[in-house]
Amino acid sequence: MDVDRLKHSWSLAAAHGDEVPLFFYSTLFLTHPDTRQMFPTNMAGQRDRLVTALGHVVSNVDQLDRLVGFLQALGADHRKFAVRAEHYPAVGEALLATLAHFLGPQWTEELAADWTAAYGLVAQVMTDAAREAEKVSPPWWVGEVLAHERRSFDVAVLTLRPSYLLPFTPGQSIGVAVPAVRTWRYYSPANAPRPDGTLELHVRATPGGVVSSRLVYGLSVGDQVNLASPVGDRLALSRSGGADLLLLAGGTGWAPLKALVEQVALEDRGRRVQLYVAARAPQELYDGEALDKLAASYPWLSVRYAFGGGPPGGEGAPARLVDTVLSEGDFRNRHVFVCGSDEMVSGSVQALRRSGYDPGRLHHEGLGTHWYGPAWRTHIDPLEQRNPATSGGDQ
Repeated sequence: MDVDRLKHSWSLAAAHGDEVPLFFYSTLFLTHPDTRQMFPTNMAGQRDRLVTALGHVVSNVDQLDRLVGFLQALGADHRKFAVRAEHYPAVGEALLATLAHFLGPQWTEELAADWTAAYGLVAQVMTDAAREAEKVSPPWWVGEVLAHERRSFDVAVLTLRPSYLLPFTPGQSIGVAVPAVRTWRYYSPANAPRPDGTLELHVRATPGGVVSSRLVYGLSVGDQVNLASPVGDRLALSRSGGADLLLLAGGTGWAPLKALVEQVALEDRGRRVQLYVAARAPQELYDGEALDKLAASYPWLSVRYAFGGGPPGGEGAPARLVDTVLSEGDFRNRHVFVCGSDEMVSGSVQALRRSGYDPGRLHHEGLGTHWYGPAWRTHIDPLEQRNPATSGGDQ
């Protein structure tokens, strides 16, 4: 298998832009009509993300060892879309037909053999993972709404009880779908695992967002939602060893960091935690009561607020929370976890790096442009295709 040839051929095909996903899906749906039901009607705008991610992964098959964990999680996760083993050859056929169409005379038997072998390796990892996942977990869980609190006009805090235990690690994201809508949105639980298995989600309604709007405005106690297996490990506390922590939260990006604080309390390893929370004004601290309670309960936790920046009612939290952090202390010996809007996260990480913080100690979710993160989640509402860890499009 010639990996350089794979990468070069993909770059040539990808240069045709939007025509590539259009041809791919037209081919897939014409040759295998049964696959159409796996894709919601509102997937326009997501096509390029799927095909681009698919091409990148297959053409980088020489890095399969690095991608195995991701592909395994993806294979298990895609069960919630009713993806079966027989669907993978269908996607492979459409991919090869698309490459042959756009490469023309450059599409040779040798190149076709390389792409077939590379795609086969990727598909095998994913199908094997899906089979293994079937032994231990369902394609999705049903969650009952136990509590629904509107904390502001567009923010709600939900308490959900899965039909049975849904294991997760603080900092991970869980897929959520309203049964009537074939669209999934990823949210990070705002709690460490509890004995009763309940989950706390912080959701900000995104204008035009199907899932977040339904969760904030359309649900009440007793309603049900679907929950998918947890994904992601970039905000996992295990990445920091036993080091002290600096946490930077913007808006509902506070949710996964709240889960980390609860996990620190459960582990009781003597860490010190400095938490900075950003909001435009005190009244926009939708979880202020819980923050005050945590600060009063744990002497190892220090909480600071940063107010101001941005128009009232706009999206996200102040992007320059990091300026307050840098002006108040030197935390370069700590592991730093940052969660909020893409703007807030990227601005904070860049400023911390310029100030001498070790990049290996800076932890945050992949931003929306990362090709093998949200790019693969083709069933997320295009209006809500953002950083999953911000728990509700609060960006």
